[in-house]
Amino acid sequence: MANVKLAIIYYSSTGTNYQLSKWAEEAGKEAGAEVKLLKVQELAPQAAIDSNPGWKAHAEATKDVPVATPADLDWADAIIFSVPTRFGNVPSQMKQFLDTTGGLWAQGKLANKVVSAMASAGNPHGGQEATILALHTTFYHWGAIIAAPGFTDQSAYPAGGNPYGTSVTQKQDGTMAEDVQAAVKHQAKRTVTVAGWVKTGLGK
Repeated sequence: MANVKLAIIYYSSTGTNYQLSKWAEEAGKEAGAEVKLLKVQELAPQAAIDSNPGWKAHAEATKDVPVATPADLDWADAIIFSVPTRFGNVPSQMKQFLDTTGGLWAQGKLANKVVSAMASAGNPHGGQEATILALHTTFYHWGAIIAAPGFTDQSAYPAGGNPYGTSVTQKQDGTMAEDVQAAVKHQAKRTVTVAGWVKTGLGK
């Protein structure tokens, strides 16, 4: 199987999606992929970040994580996105990044990328599925190939059973309500595997 280049691109204010992305990074490397872990550019004013101790601490802890650019999408064979939900939709930070991909899209450079998505919210019905499906709409426009986890592994069930992509509920104390580590790793490995099939089939 061809060596797969995997970009994991996330937005996280207090750390939940960063942790999901770190698990995906581990799994991608275990699957033999070359992996980049990247965050999208923060758009919130510094005053807002400073007013929330958890947000401020996480921003400081991840200050050295590289910021994603469209060039990273061009580089990648496979891409995993991880975001919190904002009213059932994608956070503005991630949306702004996606809106910079028009040049690649116009050149056909996002077609046949293998993509997958994960999400979080503050309660079990807080918009995780809607947020993942919103990301999928962008992927359709790219002509990308979505590697949804479905129910291809038993890890989906303790993780809450979201077939569109792993999702988690962040409790008030900042911990995760569901046991999602194995589901995240399965989703990442599945994404790399599918990307390997596509890359081999395209002769890249």
